[in-house]
Amino acid sequence: MTTFKYRARMSDGRMSAGLIETTSFEEAKQALEERNMEVLLLEENKGFAAAEERAIPFLNHISAKDLVIVTRTISTMVSASVPLADALKNISRQSDNIRLKRVLIDLANEVEGGARFSDALEKHTDIFSGFFINMVRSGETTGQLGDVLEYLADQQEKDYDLTSKIKGAMIYPAFILGTMAVMSFIMMTFVVPKLVAVLSTANIELPWTTRTLIVVSGFMSSYWWLILLMVIAIFIGYRVWSITPAGKFSIDRFKIYVPGFGAMFRQVYAVRFARSLSTLTKGGVDMVNALEIVSSVIGNELWKQAVHETIREVNDGNSIVTAFQRYKFIPTLMTQMMSVGEATGRTQEILARISSFYSREIDNQVANLTKLIEPIVLIILGLGVGVLVSAILLPLYSLSSGTGV
Repeated sequence: MTTFKYRARMSDGRMSAGLIETTSFEEAKQALEERNMEVLLLEENKGFAAAEERAIPFLNHISAKDLVIVTRTISTMVSASVPLADALKNISRQSDNIRLKRVLIDLANEVEGGARFSDALEKHTDIFSGFFINMVRSGETTGQLGDVLEYLADQQEKDYDLTSKIKGAMIYPAFILGTMAVMSFIMMTFVVPKLVAVLSTANIELPWTTRTLIVVSGFMSSYWWLILLMVIAIFIGYRVWSITPAGKFSIDRFKIYVPGFGAMFRQVYAVRFARSLSTLTKGGVDMVNALEIVSSVIGNELWKQAVHETIREVNDGNSIVTAFQRYKFIPTLMTQMMSVGEATGRTQEILARISSFYSREIDNQVANLTKLIEPIVLIILGLGVGVLVSAILLPLYSLSSGTGV
């Protein structure tokens, strides 16, 4: 694909300028003419392409935070009666992300050419989920695109806050344990061998901790390169395995049932399911299509399997809870509340209540885990330091005090 810079006169006499991405000059010209534009200037935008080639790949990643900001900004500008195409172009000028800039320009060009916003979004399903696209389509159908975009922005902010809280709770222990592992590797590889040279010449009886430390240190100092290769191989192997169907299923199953964190993950997925399904049904999407979309955005293979089973039950005329009752990882309270919602015809309201309830529960669990993790990490750190100190200092003390055998 090549990016072309254009300037054209629209059918109402207004001037338009921007970027268009196509495979050839002729295709770019034809696309503009199909939008009833008189092309005045059309040339390859080499500066833009060069900038993209120079960009560091990971800086072009479009994060959840980027999408939250874009959705909120579009919502605000559309609510202020700014034309959607103009809003997209304005946001693209403010973005420093090359990939996001190109996507926004492409969306603006599509909308300016008469395409529906939802149809333009479907060309970028690697960025915008089916949930997002279907909600936008429902807003276009009902003439409430501004309200739907604002609602989407609110939901995305809630999802982003939830994910950020969970990641934040993991950063501290991961940093401490990672630092401890690196420092232990350095000590065992470079520091302990020098102390071993001193202790090996002394006629003292070494405690078992010291003898174990000497064996481990000897192996690490001789084969540190092999250990690094093994770590790299394990990391690459895990990444490759994690993208396979069996790997995804195993990892997602571990998340749900891992002691200490499993309950929190089960509630996270319950919130995603309830919030997404409530939002879609509120936007006018029928239950079966809503469940199909939810299964692709919930982010867990076990839940995806459960939702697909639910779709089969709904197609057979049964209720949602018929399938949910078969899965132990789905919270019992959620199943009971949904059963009440179906019986009373208030499923959408009950789903919103479930989302709100479990969101508060997750906040409490994250706060409790943060308080619990800190002393556990300190205990592990203290034990590690204690073992190293006793294994190194006790023999040195015996040597200096002359109590050796």
